[in-house]
Amino acid sequence: MNFFHAFPVPAQTVLLLVLSNVFMTFAWYGHLKSLASSPWHVAALASWGIALFEYLLQVPANRIGHTVFNVGQLKIMQEVITLSVFVPFSMFYLGEPFRWDYVWAGLCMAAAVFFMFRGA
Repeated sequence: MNFFHAFPVPAQTVLLLVLSNVFMTFAWYGHLKSLASSPWHVAALASWGIALFEYLLQVPANRIGHTVFNVGQLKIMQEVITLSVFVPFSMFYLGEPFRWDYVWAGLCMAAAVFFMFRGA
């Protein structure tokens, strides 16, 4: 039995999207720290390699999620998860300071979630 089948579809979708976003965030921004002194093309190739794992999680997440969510709902979920993964990543991995703008952006995302899910 597949490990993910033990969870309801919404939980499977969120879990896969969170894992996907961890890889995506490292692919997009991890090289700023880990490959800062490397040529850009080395960073790009490393990022593509990491992004493969993102897609191996994101594609099933969207296919599974689309059985109960519409595309707009999947997209806003992905955006909220992206911000939720990005803020701790930028602070703890990249050493960026906390910014209140993250809170305001999160509140805007909460409003977007309300509008995308209110008719569901």
